[in-house]
Amino acid sequence: MKFRSIIKKNLFALLILIFVFSATETLNEVNFTPHQIPLFFDQEERKAMNILKNGVTIKMRRITRPKMLKGLYITGWTAGLDQFSDYIEIAKETEINTFIIDVKDATGYLSYESTVPFSKDINSSIKKISNIQKIVAQCKENGIYPVARIVVFKDPLLAAKRKDLAIKKSNGTIYYDRSNISWVDPYSETVWQYNVDIAEEAISMGFEEIQFDYIRFPAVPNSIELLYPYNKKAISKEDNIQLFLKYATDRIHKYKVKVEVNIFGLVLSATDDLGIGQNLEKIATYADYLCPMVYPSHYAQGSYGIKDPDSHPYETILKTLQAGIKRLKAIDSKCELIPYLQDFSLYHFYGKNEVQLEKKAVYDNGIADWFLWNAENLYTIDALEKE
Repeated sequence: MKFRSIIKKNLFALLILIFVFSATETLNEVNFTPHQIPLFFDQEERKAMNILKNGVTIKMRRITRPKMLKGLYITGWTAGLDQFSDYIEIAKETEINTFIIDVKDATGYLSYESTVPFSKDINSSIKKISNIQKIVAQCKENGIYPVARIVVFKDPLLAAKRKDLAIKKSNGTIYYDRSNISWVDPYSETVWQYNVDIAEEAISMGFEEIQFDYIRFPAVPNSIELLYPYNKKAISKEDNIQLFLKYATDRIHKYKVKVEVNIFGLVLSATDDLGIGQNLEKIATYADYLCPMVYPSHYAQGSYGIKDPDSHPYETILKTLQAGIKRLKAIDSKCELIPYLQDFSLYHFYGKNEVQLEKKAVYDNGIADWFLWNAENLYTIDALEKE
């Protein structure tokens, strides 16, 4: 049954907010200036470190990455509630060992009070989480691996505050998608720097890994022509996404921190970039992990020869991941797959049986890692193995 009691008292307020907008430790000293690349000394990779930030030494504990990541997506609003401790209990009592926490979501707002100068310029901080370092520390104290989710190019706040950075229609006005959301130009290096600055700040706050989402162009019909003001060199969409990832990983890897990239599930089998700039081989060149969103409800009828993919979670995910594994092997890629699994109901009810079938499809492909997605953070606890 869905774990509803943990937010029962705050459910109405939480939904409004959502839609409106034991490890070995040693020291590894780092001199860190915010928004600049730090210098690491040659010691073991996953260690504790001291960071000098704004003249204050911050002791940060780096924890060993679990051999298998089994995670829950957590919104900034959920992480800021007193009931967040109930999610900690879920992890302590089940196989869950990872939380993917919104640092910057699809509204463009950050979940905490940022010190990134550009964030201050556009006033993009909402204090959903009053003390984000405390939340990260609480995760680590309970053996939970904290991952920072950062939504990149779907950023209506930035598009509104800096209209020069917004994607435009052919008549020069700002483009809005079917949900009336504006996006920023993926070719803009200002946008690149802003989001990677946030990633660096997340690392300084103790997050162990960075997960980028919406690293893509908006999906639009061929009949709609969009203008990208910062595409001065006529670079293709897929090449631009690859260039952004090179820029981002060049900076983030200096921290000895790995990068996850969320992609459409169809990217694993598509022969083109789906018109959104997501090409499997090019993204895998720089990403450490690909997180395909293999939600059966998002596949068209007949996909992979399956009449109704949403009612066949095992077969849909099995075939999707098989396609991706085959392509990654063909290029001898070291990039690994961590699929996002559906824990929500759209056309068919998803409960314990459906989620467990999804997990089985992952394991039957030789993959041990997975994340669960539910936008309201109402997860099917019965589908999780007990510890």
